[in-house]
Amino acid sequence: MTNPAKSIRIGTMINATGGETAERIAEIADLGFESFEPFFWQTTNGADLAEMGKRSLDAIGDRDITISTLGMFGNPLENDPMDQETLQGWKDCIDNAHHFGATCVAGFTGRVRGKPLTDSLPAYKKVWSELAKRAADKGVKIAFENCAMDGNWQTGDWNIAHNPDAWELMFNETPDDNIGLEWEPCHQLVYLIDPLPQIRKWAHKFFHVHGKDATVRHDVIREHGIFGKEKFVFMRTPGFGDSNWTDIISELRLAGYEGSIDIEGWHDPVYRDALEMTGQIAALTHLKAARGGDFVDISANYEGGDPSLQ
Repeated sequence: MTNPAKSIRIGTMINATGGETAERIAEIADLGFESFEPFFWQTTNGADLAEMGKRSLDAIGDRDITISTLGMFGNPLENDPMDQETLQGWKDCIDNAHHFGATCVAGFTGRVRGKPLTDSLPAYKKVWSELAKRAADKGVKIAFENCAMDGNWQTGDWNIAHNPDAWELMFNETPDDNIGLEWEPCHQLVYLIDPLPQIRKWAHKFFHVHGKDATVRHDVIREHGIFGKEKFVFMRTPGFGDSNWTDIISELRLAGYEGSIDIEGWHDPVYRDALEMTGQIAALTHLKAARGGDFVDISANYEGGDPSLQ
């Protein structure tokens, strides 16, 4: 039978900006990851995405690994040359997602730089209403990562989708069914928001999930606050932070989420550089355990439940 545990897959992100996506996939394809999210930073560099998708699937071969989501991270709301490359990158990823087997493209909303969050809403509505239609015509969903990129309500450079109050405003401007979130608990913990109630309220808008965590140093907050010289929070690889991933995955399942949790590495202050993949494999193991461990198929013997309870 189909493995129902894998209705939520555990994978990792692959940096596709340099064009060596298939090579990176081939390098780690046998380490136990169940999905990959190739992603671009600001530009695709003119890559042939159709060919990249074909080569990526060839690198996966007959392994039980999926690519559900492509990432395109930049600021498509502004008009600098690189911002325009980001906007074009979104269009190209939407148009070519099917070559990867993907049904979702994720990234930042963009932002009118240096202005209050609400000043970005007119540009957001214009750009994303058009992209939502383009994506719907291709059977593709759009998911916004909930990362503030050091911005806040008053000012910022990259993204407005980092706060649930902003989500209310955004989804009012773009009520399209194929616009949602690429959610992760890390970016809520960074702002001292409890992730679990958020899942219960917003999971219907979760189209993709990032595996990233955070450690909040409450002793530093008590002594120095959150605006002092001492760092009060670290982004962490799952398994090394404060999140209870067993509860998170349980809440995601209860809410009906099906898709991938792709680990976002390269942020942990300890498991980085030479220890990067060591940390990611530890996270992979941790998240699979939080998912319930190995699937055990004895359903035929338990169909209908315990007869003594009926």
